[in-house]
Amino acid sequence: MNVTVQSIKFDADQKLIDFIKRKTSKLEQFLDNIIEGVCYLRIENVEDEANKVVELKFNIPGSQLFAKAQAKSFEEATDVAVESLRRQINKHKTKTRTAVSNHKELLSNEDEF
Repeated sequence: MNVTVQSIKFDADQKLIDFIKRKTSKLEQFLDNIIEGVCYLRIENVEDEANKVVELKFNIPGSQLFAKAQAKSFEEATDVAVESLRRQINKHKTKTRTAVSNHKELLSNEDEF
C-alpha cells in the first residue's frame, strides 16, 4: 500500500512522515486490499493548543474511508485517526461478510425450488 503524506503550509520532518507511514501500514493487518492512502497534515489557527490536524483518506475496493483527528501533536492525532480507520475497516468487513453470506443463502434457497 502506498501512503502519500502532504503537509499544508509547512514542511514535515522525515521522522514524522516515517511515523505516519509505519502507523498506517499496520492497517494492512486488518484489510489487505487497500489501494492507496493519503495523509494531510495541517496546523489550524485556533487558541487551543490542540491545533494539529491529521486527515487520513484511504481507498479500498468499492469504497473510501476517511478519518480526521485534532490533538496537541501530530503523533497523537495520527494514533486517533488510525484507530478510527481500523474501526471503519472492521465495520466494512462485517458488512461485506453479511452481504456475501446473505447472497449465498439466497442462492442455496433457490436451489431448493
